Amino acid sequence: DGGPGGRSDGRSDGRSDGFSFAVLLSVESGPPVTVTRLAQPYDGLAMTSSPAAPFQTKSHSARKIIVTLRVTECEKAPRNLGLPFLDVTLRNTRAIQAHSFILGPRYAQDLSQALQVACSNDSR
Repeated sequence: DGGPGGRSDGRSDGRSDGFSFAVLLSVESGPPVTVTRLAQPYDGLAMTSSPAAPFQTKSHSARKIIVTLRVTECEKAPRNLGLPFLDVTLRNTRAIQAHSFILGPRYAQDLSQALQVACSNDSR
């Protein structure tokens, strides 16, 4: 059975309005897996990915996905995120599954810091 493996490298893209990180999707065996949807649940943030969904990863291979979050409305953006997650919908020839992936404390810290910088009233 194929399954996704996720990892955050915790790197900001250096922009005050965005935060980018890489996730590795690997399919160990079985039929190819198509990512039909990538989303985040937070108001005030917009998300894009490269490649954009839908995209496919074949068995015995991996694909690096760059996810970028941008602040669209500071008033609605979350603060001090404890366990932020990404919603991912996967499909293969046998099933469609929706998953929520918690990417860990380093991702939470880096995302919170990027939000603070993007929404700061400090003009440093």
